[in-house]
Amino acid sequence: MNSLARKLATFDLVAGVATFLGVFLLWPLAASLRDAVVDRNGPTTAYFGAVLASPVYLEGFVHALAIGVASTTLALLGGLSLALAFDRWTFPGKRLMTALVPMPLVVPPFVGAIGIKQLLGQAGALNALLVRLHLLAAAHPIDWLRTSRFWAVVVLITFHLYPIAFLSLSASLQSLNPELDEAAENLGCSLPRRLLRITLPLVAPSLIASGTLIFLSASTELGVPLMCDYTRVTSVQILSGLSTANTDPAVYVLVTAVIAFALVAFAVSRVLLIFLPPRTLTRRTLHRPSRPLAGWRGAMCAASVTSVVLVTTIPNAGVVLVSLSGDWYRTVLPAGLTTVHFQHALGNAMVLPSIANSLRYVSLATAIDLLLGLTIAHLVTRAKVPGIGVLDALAMLPLVLPGLVMAFGYLAMSRPGQPLSLLGRAGDPTGLIVVAYATRRLPFVVRAATTGLSSMDVSLEEAARNLGATALGTWRRVTIPLVAAHLFAGAVLAFSLSMLDVSDSLVLAQRPGTFPITKAIYELSSLLGEGPWLAAALGVWAMVFLAASIAVARAVAQGSSGRAFH
Repeated sequence: MNSLARKLATFDLVAGVATFLGVFLLWPLAASLRDAVVDRNGPTTAYFGAVLASPVYLEGFVHALAIGVASTTLALLGGLSLALAFDRWTFPGKRLMTALVPMPLVVPPFVGAIGIKQLLGQAGALNALLVRLHLLAAAHPIDWLRTSRFWAVVVLITFHLYPIAFLSLSASLQSLNPELDEAAENLGCSLPRRLLRITLPLVAPSLIASGTLIFLSASTELGVPLMCDYTRVTSVQILSGLSTANTDPAVYVLVTAVIAFALVAFAVSRVLLIFLPPRTLTRRTLHRPSRPLAGWRGAMCAASVTSVVLVTTIPNAGVVLVSLSGDWYRTVLPAGLTTVHFQHALGNAMVLPSIANSLRYVSLATAIDLLLGLTIAHLVTRAKVPGIGVLDALAMLPLVLPGLVMAFGYLAMSRPGQPLSLLGRAGDPTGLIVVAYATRRLPFVVRAATTGLSSMDVSLEEAARNLGATALGTWRRVTIPLVAAHLFAGAVLAFSLSMLDVSDSLVLAQRPGTFPITKAIYELSSLLGEGPWLAAALGVWAMVFLAASIAVARAVAQGSSGRAFH
């Protein structure tokens, strides 16, 4: 292939990727923004005025902000504390606790709410325990969720998201040069002072980055407020406005406000990163083993870490217990255990179709991610195209855009009369859901593929080309086999996270025959009778699936490929 043909091929790839991102990433945002600021007579700000004048909507904004701030603060405190303990010390049970920390990530937080309801409801386990301890009268149970609904939402979200802070900060701590801390210790600096003056400034970029992601996820979380009946929050108000979106533009104003909210939060984080002091002499060059703690110090550290980790897995344990409970009413633990709910869940008319739907949606979305992700990674690492960094940044944009906003944008651009109305024709949301899943999880595959191509010796491709191999043949016989582990790890993460997606699934799938797994769990949880137990059983199946997927991804993404996810 001559130089001109190669440039034309590169241009075609850039144009194709830019078109996809423009249509399925930027257009949904523009569609939502347009309906918030344009009426039949042209541009207007009246809709914003009406929303700002509504105490209900203002209360929703305040609650969303409060949930974001509280959840982020608690998640960062918990993640940082555990990361420091695991990095500095060796204590009894450390290996087991390390494996348990990511457990809250393997179940959507709204599924964990099923277990929390059973534990904190009027007839739940906590009241039964207090009655048994003679601290509460059986005739006057406390509805903990109703009296502390805000904090129930905050705690559930925190339990789910704190592993993000832990994983990010652990990777950052492992990269620090231990000589800085040791020098300060030799000069008599106390541990708290070393943490405040040395460690925290050096891990500040990871602290800000993970905090931003947690804040955006927490403030726009949809499933947990729904499950806890906490309706005065912006995300639930947006979902409630779907039925009146064609006649009431207030919902578009809410979506626009969430977009602005997310962009401002991201911009603030970038400004903070710019003004951080430079990270000099921070790269770890020597291995510093964790200090063993024995005696009462080791016991205290192990007890503290174990308490935090086990408490954060309570939602997971609650879901498992509900799914296995034969009778659990006003008792601390289930009175009997059974597996019948798992059998009934798989026999429910809603469940098996939802599993088949999810597999179809996610398989197609993952295939798109692999094709696009590898193409973008190739352009970033191999092609010398001016402005290619903009394309890479666009591919990462879904990480900071709330899923609820994107889902609503897809609905807006596929309404009757819109150019992409075919994606939602006849009430079949397959096209919309596949595109939504693919766009939301694209960053994982792009980063994995980029890491693989960056760590690969380009001379291998050049040698193949010099021996007469075509560009396609070089990719098929040389490049793809060498980056296959990275691609597989990224694809597994994209696949598993899409299988348990909440926002896109709840918003885009409105007919029972089109429900994915998460929408089926939500619908089952609201049914009378056996519904919550079936939802818990399906949630356990989902937990096992995601845990296995992550284990496979971690097993494949060892060594150099593990850098793709730091």
